[in-house]
Parts: sequence; structure tokens; C-alpha cells
Amino acid sequence: MGTADWLPGGFSKQHIDTNSTRLSVAVGGSGPALVLLHGWPQTSRAWARVMPGLARIHTVVVPDLRGTGDSDRPEGGYAKTNQADDIRGILTALNLTGPVAVAGHDIGSMVAFAWAAAHPEDISRLILIDSLLPGLGLEKAMNVAEGGMWHFGFFMTPLLPEMLFEGHELEFFTATFTAMSNPRTFSDHDLVAYAQAYTGRERLRGGFEHYRTLLDDGRENRALLAKRKLPMPVLTIGSKQSGTSTAQALAPHADNVQGAVAPTGHFVAEEDPDWFTKTVNTFLA
Repeated sequence: MGTADWLPGGFSKQHIDTNSTRLSVAVGGSGPALVLLHGWPQTSRAWARVMPGLARIHTVVVPDLRGTGDSDRPEGGYAKTNQADDIRGILTALNLTGPVAVAGHDIGSMVAFAWAAAHPEDISRLILIDSLLPGLGLEKAMNVAEGGMWHFGFFMTPLLPEMLFEGHELEFFTATFTAMSNPRTFSDHDLVAYAQAYTGRERLRGGFEHYRTLLDDGRENRALLAKRKLPMPVLTIGSKQSGTSTAQALAPHADNVQGAVAPTGHFVAEEDPDWFTKTVNTFLA
């Protein structure tokens, strides 16, 4: 199975050296730049169903975050503000200047949010898709003693998660994807592709490293937001389960926040690509 067998027509992949690592990025379309940042446990493949519709009026830039997909897996550098510098370097290499729109899902939304907080001049519009944000409620959701979600703390533990998940990647990802999405969203081929992208201890480590910086990410975000609110328009997209919780958490820290609720589970762009494309294009227009 090729690493880019999913790539829509009109898109091409390349590798770009940036910020002391090497990242894989797909690019296609024409018009103002729109950056799409995937979550965990996914890769740039997560956007395949919406890339053609968005590329009709945007130059769509779709990287594999460091530690995932066809990008390198360095030992460190997974702080969300540092990953924002990864993406800034990609845009410089592609000669895409001026403020850009950015959409992030899950972990990718944490990178997008940190980017907007650290470098608001870079971002024309910000879209955050079904994610808790470090510093703005994530820490409470991580507190298992008060009913929080177990996986955050477990994934942050060094070495242990990759040791236990190795050899069980497909089982775990199948259970995760099917439990958090509408039925029949992901084919067997999709599930195998995602599992292969994280198969083996080193690939698993690259994914879990995104979790191991979350507490520091929260402290950094709070410090940045104490200096200024986000000035750009922000659209948060929640699922049927999360609703407008992200919009509510962000409202005190941004000048213009809109909240939308998708008719989907967690994987909005894959579960209802038509709804997602229309919603994003309308917001960016």
C-alpha cells in the first residue's frame, strides 16, 4: 500500500526541510492559502475527502505533522508553538506569503491554536475542529479522578504506551475510529492504512510525543493569551457529542468566535465531507 495512494487528483507531495526536521506536505489548488492540520491517530490522509472541494478556491497545504505519516520522527520539538514554526517554515519554502487561513482537527487544532496565539499576524482565519485546547479546559478533561478521559495521561507516560500498543495497532485503531464516528465512515482499507502509519514502536512514539507536551502547551497558551486576545475570526466546529464547548471556552480570549455543530462524530471531515466543505468555504468567504 503506497503512502500516497489516497492523494486526490491535482495534489502532489514533497518533502521540506524546516525547523530542524523534514516534513512531508501535499499541495494543490489555487487561490488564498488554506493549511489543514490533522489529528491523532491520523495523517494528512484525514483530509482526502475535502481537499478537492476546498482546492477549487484555495491553495490547500496539507502536511504530515512531525512524528507522523511520511514526516520525520525527531526525539523532541513537539511543543505546539514549535510545531507552528514547522508549518511557518513550510509556507516560507512554498513562497506562500501573507496571512493564511488554518484549520486543525484534534491535535492539529492545538497546533493551529498555539500558532494563532503566538503569531496572530500569520493567521487570517482560524478553524478549530472537535478538540479540547491546552490551557482552556483540556487539563480538567484529563483529570481521571473527576471523570476525565483516561487516554491523555496514559499517552503522556514515556515508553509504556508504545510498548503495550506494539503489535495491536490495527485492533486499537479499529476500535477507536469506529467508536468515535458514524457507521461505515471508514473502510477496512482506511483502517489498515492508518494502522500501518503507526505500526511499530518508533511510529507509535512519534504519535504519543504530541501528548507528552500537553501540560507545557497549556502553560504556554495561558501566558500568550494573557498578553492579547486572538484578533482573527475563529470558527469552532464541534461534534454531536462536544457541541459548542470549544467556542464557549475560547470566547473570553478572542474577539470574534463562531460555534458550529456538525451532524457527525469526532471525524467531521471524513464523516460528512460535503457539510464540512460548505461550512469552511462559507466561513472563509
